[in-house]
Amino acid sequence: MLKSNIAKVFSVLGIVLIALGASAQNKTGLHILKKHPIKSSGGWDYVTVDAAEKKIYVSHGTQVNILSTATGDSIGVIPNTNGVHGIALVKSLGKGYTSNGRDNSCTVFDLKTNAEITKITVGTNPDAIFYDNFSKKVYAFNGRSSDATVIDPATDRVVATIPLGGKPETGVSDGKGKIFVNSETTNEVVVIDANTYKVINRYKINDGDEPSGLAIDRVTNRLFIGCGGNATMVVMDAGNGKNLAKFKIGDCDGVAFDPALKLAYSSNGDGNMSVIREVNADKFVFVENITTEKSARTIGIDLITHHLFLPAAQMEATLPTAENAHPRPHMVAGTFHVIEVGK
Repeated sequence: MLKSNIAKVFSVLGIVLIALGASAQNKTGLHILKKHPIKSSGGWDYVTVDAAEKKIYVSHGTQVNILSTATGDSIGVIPNTNGVHGIALVKSLGKGYTSNGRDNSCTVFDLKTNAEITKITVGTNPDAIFYDNFSKKVYAFNGRSSDATVIDPATDRVVATIPLGGKPETGVSDGKGKIFVNSETTNEVVVIDANTYKVINRYKINDGDEPSGLAIDRVTNRLFIGCGGNATMVVMDAGNGKNLAKFKIGDCDGVAFDPALKLAYSSNGDGNMSVIREVNADKFVFVENITTEKSARTIGIDLITHHLFLPAAQMEATLPTAENAHPRPHMVAGTFHVIEVGK
């Protein structure tokens, strides 16, 4: 009887140890490695990483700060980008594009010298921006005019304006002729034909509210949608709009996907980064929440080093007024920085 009980104890202990070992193996090992200070003032939004050139482009108020991914040092500034939100890179032409929310324009700049080449008038309050390597066009998504401006970087001229029927947030491409963009006010993913510049589908996000961050796995054709309104990530089939999975995350604004590691990351402004693993095209599992900082709500990824970069700052509460009962907190001057997360 004693031997039998001892055997049972060791059997249970073995199961526990196996479970703990499996759990430990599932963790990413990611943590904060460094914090790179940027002393200039102003708010921020998107961050774009050029892994090959070892550069980080950080939107910051009225300028874009450029940091080295190798050292974290400041290596350049692109000024006069009023209310800048995002940065798109067209490396084949040696040009970059910023979305300037406060003056309804995109700045075109030289990737080598950072000098302004020209400015392009777009829709009202351009926010997210990206380059589609299939159509070889730049898409700027305009928050107040609820449309997308399509720019031909070969000529720097607007070739189309696409009504979207809702406030657009992040856009991505499947690399085969379809553009996907979150519609924050209608809780949908809007699908655009990159050949005709027409909306061809609207996919309902069943369990998501106020979608903002968006990333795609082009191999499995899966969308990872970060919904800040109800702190949920929804995984969607980009082919038919089927909602495949949902996960509780945090106050998400940005999403990144690492195709080599099959990991999706959501940057949550409440102080952590959620990690979802894509096991296969139809199976997804929550891995962990990694501590970052409050306010670290957007994210960029280096697909060579697999490091993540999240802008953040210390924030202080603002007292409510009769005109504004729920004011946003203010950034403490001189505290803006970029968090680097890796192993």
